Amino acid sequence: MSMFDKLQAIKERHLDLEKQLADPAAASDQSRFRKLNKEYSDLRDIVHAFDRYSLAKKQLDESRELLKGEKEMDMRELVQAEIDELQHQIPELEQQLKVLLLPKDEADSRNVIIEIRAGTGGDEAALFAADLIRMYQRYAERQDWKCTMLDYTESSMPGGFREAVLEMSGNDVYATMKYESGVHRVQRVPETETQGRIHTSAASVAVLPEAEEVDVEIRREDLYFDTYRSGGKGGQNVNKVETAVRITHIPSGVVVACQEERSQLQNKERAMTMLRTKLFDMQLAEQQQQRDDLRRSMVTTGDRSAKIRTYNYPQSRVTDHRIGFTSHGLPQIMQGDLGDIIEALKLHDQTARLQAEQI
Repeated sequence: MSMFDKLQAIKERHLDLEKQLADPAAASDQSRFRKLNKEYSDLRDIVHAFDRYSLAKKQLDESRELLKGEKEMDMRELVQAEIDELQHQIPELEQQLKVLLLPKDEADSRNVIIEIRAGTGGDEAALFAADLIRMYQRYAERQDWKCTMLDYTESSMPGGFREAVLEMSGNDVYATMKYESGVHRVQRVPETETQGRIHTSAASVAVLPEAEEVDVEIRREDLYFDTYRSGGKGGQNVNKVETAVRITHIPSGVVVACQEERSQLQNKERAMTMLRTKLFDMQLAEQQQQRDDLRRSMVTTGDRSAKIRTYNYPQSRVTDHRIGFTSHGLPQIMQGDLGDIIEALKLHDQTARLQAEQI
C-alpha cells in the first residue's frame, strides 16, 4: 500500500469514527466510547495534515492550468509566484505526513515516573538534583500537567536531595519526557568554594512510562511490605505514625517506597504503581534490546550511562551532547523553559527513524 492509499484509508476511518461517536448509543458504553474517542483523536493530526496537502496539490494544478491560458504579464507573475510558493510548501507537507505516519511508541500516551539521583560531586550534586526537580516541576506547570513528589531522601546540605521520585500525569507525557533519561552534568562555582573554582557535578534522570495493572502480573507472595515514619512535612500524624510504605519485589530485587500521602493505604497504592512501572520498564528494556538496530536512535535507547546534557553556569550555556544543541538561555531553562531542547530532540529522533524506514 502506498503512502497516499494509507492516508486515504486513515481519512475514511476517521470519518467512520466521527459517525460512531455522534451516535447517542455510543455514550452508553463508556469504555468503548473512550476507546473510540482516543482513536479519533490520534488520527486527527494526520487527517488535518493530509487535507492541507491535498488542498495544496489541488491549488497547484489549478494555478498551472490558469498560467497556460493567461496572457497579461502582471497576472502571469502573480500566478507564477503562487506556483512557486506551493511548490515550496508541498514537500514540507509531505515530510510532515511521513513523520505523522511513523509508528508510535506504545508508551507515548502514558504518564511517567521520574527518578532523579545525585551522582558524582557530593553536596553540589545534591543541590543540582534539587535544581533538576524544580526545573521539571516548572516545565510540568507550563504543560498543564500534574507533578507530584512521591518519595525523596534529603542530603546533609540544606536544600539538596540525594534522590527523589516524581509522578507526572497529563497528555502524552512520556512522548515528551522520555528524552530526559540520562546523566545531566553541571559546571559552576559552588557557594562553599572560596577560591572561585568551577566544579563539575552530575545527577542521573530516569523517565519510566507508568504501568497499568494489566501490563504486569504481580503475585502477592512475591512481595515484602514494611512501613516507617514519613520524614517530610504533613503534620503530626504523618510524622508520628508509620504511614510511609516500602515494597520489595523478591524475584527481581526491585524496591520502591512512597511517603507523600497522608495514609498508609494511599502510600501503598502509590508504591504499587511505582513497582508496576519499574517492572514494566524492565520488560520494555528487554524488548528494546531485541528490536532491529536500524530502528533505534541515540535519543531513544534510554542509555543512562551517557552524559546527555551539560549546564554551564559561568557561560549561561546548556548543551545537549546527543544532537549538538546549544542554548545560552540557562536561567530560563532552569525555570522550566525546555520547549526548544525537547522539540530539537524530537526532530532528531523523527529524522533518524525516517532514514531507518527508507533503508
